[in-house]
Amino acid sequence: MIHVLVVEDDNNLRKLITASLERHHYRVLQAADSREALSLLEDHQVDLMISDILMPGMNGFELTRLVREANFYFPILMVTAKEEFEDKKQGFLAGTDDYMVKPLDIDEMLLRVAALLRRAKIANEHRIVIGDSVLDCHTMTVTVKDDCIPLPKKEFYLLFKLLSYPGQIFTRQQLMDEIWGLDAAADERTVDVHVKRLREKLDECTPFGIVTVRGLGYKAEKRV
Repeated sequence: MIHVLVVEDDNNLRKLITASLERHHYRVLQAADSREALSLLEDHQVDLMISDILMPGMNGFELTRLVREANFYFPILMVTAKEEFEDKKQGFLAGTDDYMVKPLDIDEMLLRVAALLRRAKIANEHRIVIGDSVLDCHTMTVTVKDDCIPLPKKEFYLLFKLLSYPGQIFTRQQLMDEIWGLDAAADERTVDVHVKRLREKLDECTPFGIVTVRGLGYKAEKRV
């Protein structure tokens, strides 16, 4: 089961977030402030953290910074009433992965949590082996026999996602949300461009291919 740590000093909002996550089968740890959150991290596995910024004592920026300095790499979703660009910039520099402004849209929060966890799974999986090809997350490369092909980050994550679920169809919007994020300025044609580049680099040498499913999206298939 996935464990989510919710750090929020507003008791009612913390309970609302917790109840919403539990309805979607997440196991939730609750902390009313940063100190309590750090204490929970010492004793519990956490897969994702949702943190307020404005809290008594240590704020969410400082908490996030300490979490990253302690080498916790789980996704962090920052939640706050502050929506100025400089505040968002400070949050991302501290190490957050995503940002939501209050009042919270709970349905959107759940979508963002799911997307962050999927991207974390891609990052945490180390490699995929298909025939004589190896996808390596550490080096962002595809190795075919003795030929090592480096890929840009987005191209690699797109390919890794498709090959993690061979035969499964993903819409362009699903791929955009997961690889580029819900706030990405690019449109769905960006996926088409990246698929085209992957085909140009890999189609002639790999035992797999990316198939266009007309009207739906893309899937990866192993070649016979």
